Amino acid sequence: VQLVESGGGLVQTGGSLRLSCAASRNIFSIATMAWYRQAPGEERELVASITSDGNIGYADSVKGRFSISRDNAKNTVYLQMNSLKPEDTAVYYCNARYVFTSTTTWGQGTQVTVSS
Repeated sequence: VQLVESGGGLVQTGGSLRLSCAASRNIFSIATMAWYRQAPGEERELVASITSDGNIGYADSVKGRFSISRDNAKNTVYLQMNSLKPEDTAVYYCNARYVFTSTTTWGQGTQVTVSS
């Protein structure tokens, strides 16, 4: 499967963006979908995830501000990001981890820049 992210860009502090991750086929029933991010000089970190049965989790740093969702009909996972802060600036990556094999697939990433 291929994952293609979109929706990144430049936004001011307090603004919002919605990232999209389009999968080339529907894998949501057999994979945990997640968003990660990586800032310059930092390790890649988990931001939000949604399991095959719909359980959702968030990093403490984004709780209450970010929301992950999926549209099965469109094979797309979303990350709604509100109240953005400069520390949210990073490349955001979509990830699929297959339930039965634990293998993973990554998207190419999309840049999010929050100006102060």
